[in-house]
Amino acid sequence: MVLTETIQNAIAGSALGALIVGAIVLFAIIAVAVWIYTSLAWATIGKKLRHKNSWLAWIPFARTGLVLSLGKFHWAWAFLYLIPIIGWAILGVLCIIAHWRIFEIRNYSGWLALVPLAGIIPVLGVFSGIAYLIILGIVAWMDKRKRR
Repeated sequence: MVLTETIQNAIAGSALGALIVGAIVLFAIIAVAVWIYTSLAWATIGKKLRHKNSWLAWIPFARTGLVLSLGKFHWAWAFLYLIPIIGWAILGVLCIIAHWRIFEIRNYSGWLALVPLAGIIPVLGVFSGIAYLIILGIVAWMDKRKRR
């Protein structure tokens, strides 16, 4: 009887471990896919805005510098990553302003840059992330003519 309980506990523990490993692998696959998608989108936006180093979209820290540069800020503001809390908050505001400017340069509404802020609300977090990815793809790959 003790032996069967031990075997059952071992099987349950193994199943739980396999579930956790599977979740981690799934998360890693999704994270890599999102990184590739956003890198392609930002590289495309950089090319369309004639940035000479649009390949920087593939480098984590440099992507922030690229976005700031495309939004008419100096790329060096990306070093605010190195200042905890206050630097991150300032960089977040600068990135939202840069997104706003980039979207307007691409002839889309600047208000679209505020969509990720809906992630502050717990229920809307996932939906705002998905909406941001869709918006980024539209801005990158759909050319919109300027209204007269």
